[in-house]
Amino acid sequence: MKPHEFWQDIHAPESFDVAGPHAGFYPAVLDDGRQICLPIRPLADGEHALASLIVNQAAFPVLEALAQDLADKLKFFDVDVVVGLPTLGLTLAAEVARRLGHSRYVPLGTSRKFWYLEELSVPMSSITTEQQKRLYIDPRMLPLLEGKRVALVDDVISSGTSIVAGLSLLSASHIDPVVIGAAMLQSDRWREKLQNFGAQWPGRVQGVFATPLLKKAGDVWLS
Repeated sequence: MKPHEFWQDIHAPESFDVAGPHAGFYPAVLDDGRQICLPIRPLADGEHALASLIVNQAAFPVLEALAQDLADKLKFFDVDVVVGLPTLGLTLAAEVARRLGHSRYVPLGTSRKFWYLEELSVPMSSITTEQQKRLYIDPRMLPLLEGKRVALVDDVISSGTSIVAGLSLLSASHIDPVVIGAAMLQSDRWREKLQNFGAQWPGRVQGVFATPLLKKAGDVWLS
């Protein structure tokens, strides 16, 4: 597939062999068996790779399918408000909130507005960027979250760093999400970091699909 063709189609069940070996893309499988082709991104060690999802580059039908699946999972938690993590998590969070019947959602941000409070911020980094940033919540949005059942949503959970930053920021505002949602659970590396933050958190995670850590075998990748 050409680079611009990824994330543009949802394929019929069993269109591709999930067991592998994989060359160029990994077929992620939704609950109903449909598949989405994800490009394979080699890691720095040269021996491992991850399947990649950039949700704001996905075709609208793909984004809508992911948002609907996640909303269907989150509705069982009786969520009052969805909080989105920047940057790509905001695209998904907004769509999920709409499908839960909400009229708005609360975006967290990395751009500090002049009325933001430094004490309502935490350091933030992610697997896709080495740039150190700070994560902020608009203090004017706190009344929307206080005493409410909150879902924290990101596009991908990989190392767990971004989700823990979001949890830390909400915790500073005395907000304890009832559920964490993501389109993709990228390998299992995030579990330890969430476990270290709090034993309850790994069990609160809901994902549309999961992808494994891939291992290099010649010119192909094995799951």
